[in-house]
Amino acid sequence: MSNLTVWERVTLARMSTRPTAKFYIDNLFERFEEFHGDRYFGDDRAIVGGIGNINGVPVTVIAQMKGENTKDNISRNFGMPNPEGYRKALRLMKQANKFGRPIITFVDTPGAFCGKQAEERGQGEAIAKNLFEMMGLNVPILSIVISEGGSGGALGIAIANEVWMLENSIYSVISPEGCASILWKDASRVKEASEVLKLTSYDLKEFGIIEKIIDELGEGAHVTKNEIVKNMKEEIVDFIERFENKSGDEIKEQRYQKFRKIGEYEIK
Repeated sequence: MSNLTVWERVTLARMSTRPTAKFYIDNLFERFEEFHGDRYFGDDRAIVGGIGNINGVPVTVIAQMKGENTKDNISRNFGMPNPEGYRKALRLMKQANKFGRPIITFVDTPGAFCGKQAEERGQGEAIAKNLFEMMGLNVPILSIVISEGGSGGALGIAIANEVWMLENSIYSVISPEGCASILWKDASRVKEASEVLKLTSYDLKEFGIIEKIIDELGEGAHVTKNEIVKNMKEEIVDFIERFENKSGDEIKEQRYQKFRKIGEYEIK
């Protein structure tokens, strides 16, 4: 699908029929056990986390979760996490670090929730703490952008040793709509903004921000999801095997150098 326009990819990434993280969790992991709550405020249904097995290897799974229908989307705040969601994610990541489990995260959010209550409960601090803490974890972290990766809301669970994207997913510092409104004070220039943002998997692979593009096999994930998940499972198993003999210090250093290189690229 390399001949699609950027806006066509944005549209595909946002399709209501595109598989949510629930599909990948159900089909990649055996005996997934969901955990709830951040031990401070409550449970955020926009982030799901727990322990599962993949080919017999226990892993911690954390996913930003959109709903599969209108009612479910409302209960999950359309995949926009509150601070308690990020704190739940961090609680589970620290648990994974303690017990030596690899961490797999699924990114799918237009952005962190920016409501008044979220700000009152420390949205910015919760995301910033995740960025800081994830950099120091001794276990390998893999983050997969399956649809939308929006700004710090996505990055809050994506400080990983490797970041992968589905072919028609998007990952950006801001939405095309927000970019058009800020740059040109004209939301109708959204297609132009999407081109400027360089938000496709192909752009980000070229820049070295992601390590892998997961092929959607021509028609898109909403059609080829079963084939995609089969290929994805093989790739995840390979990722775990590549890191299993590395020390905690080696894993941390590799992650640090990955983001250091990104920072140096941006400075240039």
